[in-house]
Amino acid sequence: QVQLVESGGGLVQAGGSLRLSCAASGRTFSSYAMGWFRQAPGKEREFVAAISWSGGSTYYADSVKGRFTISRDNAKNTVYLQMNSLKPEDTAVYYCAARGSWPEGPYDYWGQGTQVTVSS
Repeated sequence: QVQLVESGGGLVQAGGSLRLSCAASGRTFSSYAMGWFRQAPGKEREFVAAISWSGGSTYYADSVKGRFTISRDNAKNTVYLQMNSLKPEDTAVYYCAARGSWPEGPYDYWGQGTQVTVSS
């Protein structure tokens, strides 16, 4: 069982930056691949970024490539999402998730989400 808690969301102007954190409970964090997803009002949840167990492999949605960076610190049981050059269309609730497989497979655990609002 893994519990995930996101933090770091907030209100930022377009062009600004935010760093989201996702803290995981348990001692097996390093055995999970991690992902970030987002859901804007009235839209379906969409994939943002993912990172492998060791952090050696990552991939991104085209919409955030070059602006967002996913990373992890297994010693701190935490995964991060650095978001730069934010746009109003990045406004959404951001969720982190964990899964036992890489690079594909369902995500087994989800956090409660953190709101990111980008003003124009």
